Amino acid sequence: MIETQYIDIFTQYRDKIDQKSVAGMNSLRDKALEAFISQGFPTKKLEDYLYLDVAAEFIPDFGLNLNRVPFKGNPYIAYKCEIPNLTTNLYFVLNDLFHTEDQPHVNYPKGVFVGRMAQFAESQPDVFAKYYGQIADVNNNGIIAFNTMFAQDGFVVYVPKGVVVEEPIQLINILKSEFSYLVNRRILIIAEDDAQIKLLLCDHTVDDSQFLATQVTEIYAGKNAIVDYYDLEENSAKVTQLTNTFVLQEESSNVLVNNITLNTGRSRNNYNVKLNGAHGEAYVCGMVIADKEQYVDNFAFLDHAKPHCTSTQLFKYVLQDDAVGAFCGRILVEKDAQKTQAYQSNNNLCVSPTSKMYAKPQLEIYADDVKCSHGLTTGQLDEEALFYLRSRGIGVDQARLMLMQAFTAGVLEHVRIPRLKERLIDLVEKRFKGESARCGNCAVCK
Repeated sequence: MIETQYIDIFTQYRDKIDQKSVAGMNSLRDKALEAFISQGFPTKKLEDYLYLDVAAEFIPDFGLNLNRVPFKGNPYIAYKCEIPNLTTNLYFVLNDLFHTEDQPHVNYPKGVFVGRMAQFAESQPDVFAKYYGQIADVNNNGIIAFNTMFAQDGFVVYVPKGVVVEEPIQLINILKSEFSYLVNRRILIIAEDDAQIKLLLCDHTVDDSQFLATQVTEIYAGKNAIVDYYDLEENSAKVTQLTNTFVLQEESSNVLVNNITLNTGRSRNNYNVKLNGAHGEAYVCGMVIADKEQYVDNFAFLDHAKPHCTSTQLFKYVLQDDAVGAFCGRILVEKDAQKTQAYQSNNNLCVSPTSKMYAKPQLEIYADDVKCSHGLTTGQLDEEALFYLRSRGIGVDQARLMLMQAFTAGVLEHVRIPRLKERLIDLVEKRFKGESARCGNCAVCK
């Protein structure tokens, strides 16, 4: 089994892994190892992993930077990424190494921390221990256990009670290597009561090597907190990305998670959201544009544990060529979660006859005073709409482009940063046209 290889690597280099990390992260490795030995990687025998052989993605001989060898150069110059007319506070992760040099100084409100996870764990060990690895349970699945075993650093955003961070924070994840490479990223976002924060992740690939990336994100939203979390994926066809995003919301909090996949090789994104306080609002959205032989699989689980909460799941796929998409959405309404309003929608467009889409919406309701719905559509471009546009003198290619853009608009409407929404609309149009979509002056998006 491939798991044995990684268990041996972990056991052999455990001292080095701990030495190059911090106590707060090291404290969970034994539990993670035990969970990984017990369950291994998810297999196709599990209903939620019918279409992706996770273990097979780990078979290649990947390199690991267990010695935390830094990269030379200044990414703030080489990989400049700007969204026109949008000011962000910019940070970089090169593979899974947070870039600490050359950072511009940012005058955040008092108490706010944005930066390297190891630094936060050492400066605020009690806060870190309270949140790290608590909702991303290693017993949830083997990928989380694996990530917890090997992750040595990460990225933290901590916003104390009552603080509002006005400017969005932008984290650029860059995959760069001349040989096959495995990276393990961790992200921890803590917004205490009445706090507000917006985070934009941009995933890019520089080199034409094979990459495997695991990423675990934990988001805590305290009472009345507002958190926006956007993930823009523009990786190469040789990248496999396995992400797990966990959200825990308290009373009257509002969290938006929005994933836009424009380019990838194979992606599996898990979203687990628990509404743990009354009057909470959760939005989990995703848009996928895939072609060639790309594979994108999204799994979303929203747990309504308290009354008077609202949630929206909205995922849309546009599949071309031999692309394959998969979506599984589950909404759980627990018995005490009266007055729940939960809406789930999955709409899929198979542009080519050889593209494939697998979808499974699910509702599990144990309360009797709720409003819940789910909808699923999968089809091709509307021939009548196409004919109508062509009858108005619009060429077939332009008409198809207009219909595909209109199809994806609903997800982009949930972007709550106007300048980012405008840029995403532009990137989606270029993606449909087959043009190289450059993020402003980014040297990565060639």
